[in-house]
Amino acid sequence: MINRVEKLSLLSEMIAFAQTDDNISSIEYNFLFSIAKQLDISREDFNFLFEHPVTYVHLKSHSERIVQFHRLVLLMNLEHEISPKQLVKIHNFGLRMGLGHESINRVLDLMDSFPNKMVPPDFLIDIFKVQYN
Repeated sequence: MINRVEKLSLLSEMIAFAQTDDNISSIEYNFLFSIAKQLDISREDFNFLFEHPVTYVHLKSHSERIVQFHRLVLLMNLEHEISPKQLVKIHNFGLRMGLGHESINRVLDLMDSFPNKMVPPDFLIDIFKVQYN
C-alpha cells in the first residue's frame, strides 16, 4: 500500500498532466477528484495541490506504477482530441515511472483499437508483464 506522500504525489502528477492545455474541464476535475477520494485525500488537500504541487515520489511497486499509468491514459482520453503534446507528455511520465519504452508505445498505439480509447486494465497489465519478464 502506498503512503500519503506517494498518494499526494500521484494526484499532483495527474493534475500536472491535466493542465497540459492550461485548462482543466469539469469532467477532468471530477475524474481527478474521484481518484482523490479512492486514495482517501480530502477535497481541501486535493484543491491545495492545484496551486502547490507535491514533488514527484517514485513508486517502488511496479504494479502501482502500472495502475498510475493507466489512470493517466484514462485521464488523457477524457478529451476527444488527443494532442501530440499530450502523447509526448504521457510517454515521458511513463518513462520517468520506470516503465518500458516499448510497453508504453504499445499501449499508446493500441488504445485507438478500443471503444473510447479506453485500454482495459487486464490488457494493459499483459502488455507490461511482457516487459517485466
